[in-house]
Amino acid sequence: MPLHGERPASSSSGDDQGNDGESLESRESLSSTGDQDSCRESFSSDCSSKNGTPASSASKTVSLDEVMESAKQLSDLSFVHEVIVNPNFRMEPVTLPKNNLWMMVKENMHKAFWDLLETELNEDPPEYEQAIKLLEEIREILLSFLNPGTNRMRTQIMEVLDMDLIRQQADNDAVDIEGLASYIITTMCKLCVPFREEEIQKLRENTDNMVTLFKEIFRVLDLMKADMVNSDIDVLRSLLMRYGVEYEREKFQSALNKTPIVLDTTTSWIKSSFEELLSAPVPNGQTDDRGKEQRPVPGPFQILNTAFLRILTWDYKNSPLPETLMNDELRLQEIHWQLQHCQTVNAVLLIVYSTVGGPIQGLSSLSDRLKRTTSVLLDGMHKPDFNLEEALENTSAQICSELNKSLTERNYPALTPELQATLTGQIRSITQKDNPIRTVVEDRVQQYFMALLSDPKTQARLEEIPPGLTAIKPELASVGAKFISLINYNKIVYGPFYTDIIRKLLFGPPEANCGQGAAQVSVPSTSN
Repeated sequence: MPLHGERPASSSSGDDQGNDGESLESRESLSSTGDQDSCRESFSSDCSSKNGTPASSASKTVSLDEVMESAKQLSDLSFVHEVIVNPNFRMEPVTLPKNNLWMMVKENMHKAFWDLLETELNEDPPEYEQAIKLLEEIREILLSFLNPGTNRMRTQIMEVLDMDLIRQQADNDAVDIEGLASYIITTMCKLCVPFREEEIQKLRENTDNMVTLFKEIFRVLDLMKADMVNSDIDVLRSLLMRYGVEYEREKFQSALNKTPIVLDTTTSWIKSSFEELLSAPVPNGQTDDRGKEQRPVPGPFQILNTAFLRILTWDYKNSPLPETLMNDELRLQEIHWQLQHCQTVNAVLLIVYSTVGGPIQGLSSLSDRLKRTTSVLLDGMHKPDFNLEEALENTSAQICSELNKSLTERNYPALTPELQATLTGQIRSITQKDNPIRTVVEDRVQQYFMALLSDPKTQARLEEIPPGLTAIKPELASVGAKFISLINYNKIVYGPFYTDIIRKLLFGPPEANCGQGAAQVSVPSTSN
């Protein structure tokens, strides 16, 4: 749907998610009952592919045309997914940098045209060749804004902007260029969205120079084109909210049928999570009848939740995301950055309070100032040119200043130089991966998100923050809500594909289990 020369503009705010797991799940037949750690409950392992179960052929030879067709289908899918999950998705006219070659060529061509138009209109008598071309293009743009059935306005536009008549008038030096411009502006005002009316009214202030006026008319018409597309997107969104799950799944299945490698990264991602669970230490006390250690087989829910948990610490620089998550890459990356930021802020505050102790305990205003200072100084820590160690040193200096001010105001002695040096050293050591404070914070954040992933009613879980993370409770709950909303929708759309992968991991290829009473497995969606 994007118009030529336009690009999507999207927001990653906390309100990105326009749908929740519960409303979507009501349209799906994915079960969420049963023991989530058992691989032998609910979950069909039929050998044939039906009822949404993905089908693919691992041995199929793929041609370049098929790969390109699959890429196009996935591109369409990406657009649809963006419309569904991002209520702020809008089309905006492209603004290229001034030094861009295409932009320079475009500007030079436009300048040459407008200069020629000005030269023609200033001749005596005026020439209208370029003006007629402009009017004809404007007429087609205005007609494109009309809805089916608006015959009266269509007829009026065709009558006023009758190119044959205008050419005859030009031959007799009788073209009312100002009157035509005024009619165009009036028609634009009738066709625009309400918030464009003020901008269109300003066009009437440019009547002294016809070239400048037509330049502005085309600029506003470009904005109106984007408005029209965005209006269509809003209509499309309401339909996609009803049928989006089926549409996304069918599009992905179609791409998979043509190009089986479309699911390779997703398969490797889930397989590595499965292997991680298999290699985990055996819980104490779990033995078989002969007293030997018994390793429990991970269930499908455990495998999938472990896989999703790994997304929070994904190495975006060196590893592509699973194909089923690529449409949410920017959102997931933003969550990753936010989580890194608030974990570091929390680690700094834990060090401060454990080092200074009693004199600063229970002071909410001081705690807020320290958190705000730390958060601001660490803002943008995900950027490649950000020097974390230097930022932490600056943070330490600001924190020591805030602490000394608070202590002296309450008749406590200021921090000694030795204690300030110790505090600075401990805060800077957060950059080390094996730092104990950093490790504790990261482990507890992982526990928090695993609890959200494992509980079908996540809303109540959002407020249950593990000990030691109280300082970042609002941020953690906000990030948690965004992450779980994305994952719930993803489970609903791609559940059958995950089901097929996990079934093969647990029981081997379907044909190996036909007629053998293979266990039934399912990957349900989680509703909030």
